[in-house]
Amino acid sequence: MRNIQLSYSINANRRSDREQSGALLRNPLIDMLHAVREQGSISAAARQLDLSYRHVWGQLKDWEQELGQPLILWERGQAAQLSPFGQRLLMAERLAQARLGPQTEALRAELERAFSIAFEDAGNDGQTTDVLTLYASHDHALTVLQDVAAGVIPLKPPIRHKLHLDIRFAGSVDAIRALNEGRCLVAGFHTQPFAAAGSLSARTYRPLLRPGTHKIIGFARRTQGLMVPAGNPMRLQNLKDVVRLQARFVNRAKGTGTRLLLDELMIQDGIDAIDLDGYDRVESSHAAVAQAVSSGDADVGLGTQYAARAFGLGFVPVTDERYLLVCLKSALDLPAMQKLLALLRSRAWHDALNLQPGYAADHCGEVAAMKRLLPWWD
Repeated sequence: MRNIQLSYSINANRRSDREQSGALLRNPLIDMLHAVREQGSISAAARQLDLSYRHVWGQLKDWEQELGQPLILWERGQAAQLSPFGQRLLMAERLAQARLGPQTEALRAELERAFSIAFEDAGNDGQTTDVLTLYASHDHALTVLQDVAAGVIPLKPPIRHKLHLDIRFAGSVDAIRALNEGRCLVAGFHTQPFAAAGSLSARTYRPLLRPGTHKIIGFARRTQGLMVPAGNPMRLQNLKDVVRLQARFVNRAKGTGTRLLLDELMIQDGIDAIDLDGYDRVESSHAAVAQAVSSGDADVGLGTQYAARAFGLGFVPVTDERYLLVCLKSALDLPAMQKLLALLRSRAWHDALNLQPGYAADHCGEVAAMKRLLPWWD
């Protein structure tokens, strides 16, 4: 077992590190291996990383000695290639990043909230930042909203009121339970908007939501579908194809909205769990499912279009669904909630959301009765 140490940086640049690097946790060795694989030479990798050739060469040699394995293979006149060990390192790191994505984002948010107190005390802009705790199913649009609300990603026209979204990622069902247990003020969940009144989705969510106590808030519409290798080599178009061709499936855990969606689709298609190869194999996020498909450990998984694109995968749309927020009616007048609603209703946020692959603005910031945004509600 190798020792792992974590570190973080405080950046004066208000532009999010996520936009620049694509990863919240960074490691110099992994960055160099990525660059060598992409560029095909040490010198080109050094230029990409804005480092000297001597530094990159020396660091790679030091790491090879430390790890006891070759990292780079090259011959004179040939492009540099990662050794099999180097390739396994990248694959292992990418899988870990995908599996830990929700926890890493939550840790980042907690650190930002802690440091924001120090910067506010320093009087950097004279504004106070309200904090709103939100348990929610992991979703890329929520992460973007978190950065926008904190002023990390600017909107045009700008949003004046700063808000810290303290997001704790959990499955859709678990998120609503957290709200009902008083662990948060807002919960995020997703569901098919046109499911029948007797559907599995309706039977699952209805006992958790109480008219007169809860209020539904529109957030976004997103597309879920089959994430497949680029080019869709098995020509999968639906779950029936997955079963018929015995494609290796990777699932999400119980309590997640995507697992609920899969079970709903299986009921509609008359598919039993035993017929789906991989039904009991679960990953913790859309990114982790996408990584399993990207690495060849699975042939297909159900997830968002954004996750598929982020990992260079093919995507077969299956259904659109609403991502909704729910809060207690008594919380609507709180300053933090009013800031959130103002942000969600802004034209700038609608435009920003529509730019995200697989997302569209849908009743954003609208406070509605159950029947308005949950047509299956009885």
